[in-house]
Amino acid sequence: MWSFIKNREPNIHMKRLFEPFLSYRHFRTRAVDRQNTSSTGLYGFDHLKSPKGFQRFVDEAIERSSELIDYISGMPSSVEIIRAMDEISDTVCSVVDSAELCRQTHPARGFVEEANKASMKINVYLHFLNTNHTLYNAVKKAEQDGHLLTEEARRAALHLRIDFEKGGIHLPSGKLDRVNQLNMDAHKLCREYGENIINDPGYVDIFPASRIPRQIQHLLKPIYRLTSGVSKESLGSYEDEQEEGFQIMTEPRTLFSVLQLTPDEQVRKMAYLKGNSVPHANHEVLDKLINSRHELAQIMGCKSYAEFVMQLNMASSPEVVVSFLLEMSNMVKEKADEGFNTIRNLKRDVCGQRCVDLEPWDEAYYTTMMKSSAYSLDSAVVASYFSLPQCIEGLKLLVKSLFGARFDSVPMAPGESWHPDVLKMCIHHPEEGDLGFLYLDLFSRKGKYPGCATFAIKGGRKISETEYQLPVMALVFNFLRSHDSSIVRLNHGELETLFHEFGHALHALLSRTDYQHFAGTRVALDFAETPSNLFEYYARDYRVLKKFARHYSTGEVIPEKLVKSLNGARDMFAATELQRQIFYSLVDQTLFGEQLSVPRDTNSIVAHLKRQHSNEKHVEGTHMHIRFSHFLTYGAGYYSYLYAKCFAATIWKKLCQEDPLSPTTGTLLRTKLLQYGGAKEPADLLTDLVGDGIVRYHNGGIVPDVTSCLEEMKLLDDKNRHIGK
Repeated sequence: MWSFIKNREPNIHMKRLFEPFLSYRHFRTRAVDRQNTSSTGLYGFDHLKSPKGFQRFVDEAIERSSELIDYISGMPSSVEIIRAMDEISDTVCSVVDSAELCRQTHPARGFVEEANKASMKINVYLHFLNTNHTLYNAVKKAEQDGHLLTEEARRAALHLRIDFEKGGIHLPSGKLDRVNQLNMDAHKLCREYGENIINDPGYVDIFPASRIPRQIQHLLKPIYRLTSGVSKESLGSYEDEQEEGFQIMTEPRTLFSVLQLTPDEQVRKMAYLKGNSVPHANHEVLDKLINSRHELAQIMGCKSYAEFVMQLNMASSPEVVVSFLLEMSNMVKEKADEGFNTIRNLKRDVCGQRCVDLEPWDEAYYTTMMKSSAYSLDSAVVASYFSLPQCIEGLKLLVKSLFGARFDSVPMAPGESWHPDVLKMCIHHPEEGDLGFLYLDLFSRKGKYPGCATFAIKGGRKISETEYQLPVMALVFNFLRSHDSSIVRLNHGELETLFHEFGHALHALLSRTDYQHFAGTRVALDFAETPSNLFEYYARDYRVLKKFARHYSTGEVIPEKLVKSLNGARDMFAATELQRQIFYSLVDQTLFGEQLSVPRDTNSIVAHLKRQHSNEKHVEGTHMHIRFSHFLTYGAGYYSYLYAKCFAATIWKKLCQEDPLSPTTGTLLRTKLLQYGGAKEPADLLTDLVGDGIVRYHNGGIVPDVTSCLEEMKLLDDKNRHIGK
């Protein structure tokens, strides 16, 4: 029932029956009240004024859910059953999502520990809910009796029933017990995998410090070692001297910077080998997870975990996905080969014929060199136009131009924030009022979740004919403060990331669904990344950038020539990057696809697929899959990013490209796409938005039309054109 948690028309009669429940307000966050100035707890929840408040937060969620279960057991009407089920989901989600956000971002150990306890306790309760026959039977009754009058209500009943059955509720007790155990094992293994990545990022010590380019030294930790110095002639002895070096922590962001910008090949090699061989403990964790997921799928009557998870996805089957990926792999191979040869030839020109081949630790460095040379790009110059305050102005511009609303900072009540740097924003429409709230946690700090992510604190839902629960979201980034500047400046890739995550936030903040179950990004997995990919285009369009991207000291508007250079550099090796994403997707499908009778070696699988679908050499002893966390969160679903890339390219070309900031464009995006969340079939939403030519029906599933994406990347020739349709 609550599978999204484990990841991410009412009539008068129904309203009257629900009034006793609606008065029970301790789960309504104060964040929806911008005028409140009295003391509160984290995210506006009164219970979370102290770490121990998480205990009561969980207990009251369970108490409230129990009341609703009792209500449902009285067999009210079908509409009331779905409403009550959705309120249970909303109540439990408040705890799950708040605990997860706290676990990942709160600087106080006490809060993190209590959030961990709350997370474990609520997950135990989720297993009770997912195996509750009273709820399951009520959902089946609601689905069968034909009294659900809206498409969204009927869709909610269908999805709830399928979610229950994916939890094994229809199985005999012995099999159900095993399914529950496997689900709990998988949850623990996913958490362990993530913790291992944080606890064992890998380190490389480099001496002397001069081997590290100055522009990335602020990312690294200075270290020192003693060396024997020059003889003191007068004393006839030697004096020890300190030599300065740097320690590279090979977590992905730092590793990429080192590989991009370090001329010393041996430094790049050491960093690459270490960064792609840790954490060792995840070999066993991933193997256990693959086995647990496969056993679960087989108990549920599926050939593979990939088949199991695709039941409500557009693709519908692993066969459809793999066929799509192999088709794309063939289409990009020739251009990807050309790109690889170009980079290899550059290395040979720079290093001489002694350089036999392009090594995996070379690609980022020589690619960056070629892009900078071809387009005269200087990373410091680029970043000078993207100060973080101006980039936030860019988000405000999007909201104003597209949706006619303001995106403003609002004050927080005492106790609401988890760190002094956190901002609280509100989207406010002049006619509709407040539409939703967003926390921005922008800067890197010790102990914080290391990547970028979107957290749903509250999903939107219709409470009554006159009241709507406003969505509350949090965006988490890890932008770095420079040691020598008070102004944080982003590179262009970071700007795209900011707009990407904001696309997720807008999907949630602008959705207006009857049920929290469908709010915002609670959609089919292979549709979820579409709005976020679409909003990346706004970070690349000069007509948009010139309105907010200004030099941090002079105020000069970003030159159009610079934007063209950025986009030209981005497109230079587009086929290579697309090929890499196809490779990742194929690894994901294979790891969670059909299993052979003999145990499989994941290292061999990854090496084999890399040789088939990538130009990058496989280096023995490296294991990219042991810290690619998308294999956990998107298990058998990583292909969704490629789906989204294609969908977004078509939407941009057909709807946005002519006038990206047009209010007409914004109205269409909001009323035909964003407002529905998951309340309608994704293919119907996409077709209604741009017309035919965005999806294809293939072997019982749906795949994107790739034409716009490949045209944009200049990869569509006459040979491939018929395949893209």
